[in-house]
Amino acid sequence: MSYNIIIADDHSMFLDGLLSIFDDLHDYNILFTAKNGENVVKYLKINQDEKVDLIISDLSMPDMDGITLNKLIKQEHPSIKVLIVSMHEDMRMVETLMKDNVDGYIAKNSKKEELLKAIKNILDGKTYFSESIKNAYTSFLFEKKKDAIIPLTPREKEVLRLIAQEYSTLEIAEHLSLSKYTIEGYRKTLLGKLNVKNLAGLTRYAIKLGLIDS
Repeated sequence: MSYNIIIADDHSMFLDGLLSIFDDLHDYNILFTAKNGENVVKYLKINQDEKVDLIISDLSMPDMDGITLNKLIKQEHPSIKVLIVSMHEDMRMVETLMKDNVDGYIAKNSKKEELLKAIKNILDGKTYFSESIKNAYTSFLFEKKKDAIIPLTPREKEVLRLIAQEYSTLEIAEHLSLSKYTIEGYRKTLLGKLNVKNLAGLTRYAIKLGLIDS
C-alpha cells in the first residue's frame, strides 16, 4: 500500500533532506511540496478528489503557519493526518496543536529513524510525540497547574490577608467579629484549598493574589 504525503516547509535545505529520505521508500508518495500552509490549502481545494494521507509541516512559515494549517486541515479534511516537524519547542504552541488534534510533533533534529517511526504510528491511527516534547509538555502542564489561581471567597481572602500579616487567630476573630473556632476553620480550609502546609505557604499565596506586599 502506498501513502500520499504533502510536505510544507519554507527551508529549502530541510525540504531537500526530507525528500531524499523518501527517495528509496516506495510505500510513500510525495504528492506536493509547499513553502507555506496557504499553498497546501490551495492544493487541496484544487485536487479535491486526490487521496492525501499525511501532511508533514513546519511550524513557522510565512503567510500561514503550521498551527493554522493543522486547524484548517482538522476542520475541513479530518481524514488527513498532520505531523509537525519543527525547531521550536514552545509548549504553548504544542498545547494549541494538541487542542486542535494534531497527530504528532517531533523536533527537526530528530533522526531519520524517529521520523519514519512517527509517520508509521500516525498512519496506523496512533499519535506520536518525541520524548523531548512529551517531557517538556509534562513539565509545562505541572507549572501551569501550580501557577493556577484558586478562587477564594471575599471572606477567605480577608482571613488569608490577616494570617499572612501574622495576626493571631484571636486577633483575626476580634477584627472580623467572629469566633476563634470559625477562624481556625477558615485556616484549615485555606491550607487544604491552597494545598500548602504552613504560614509560609499561605503568605506566598497572599502575595500572589496581591493581598499583601512581597
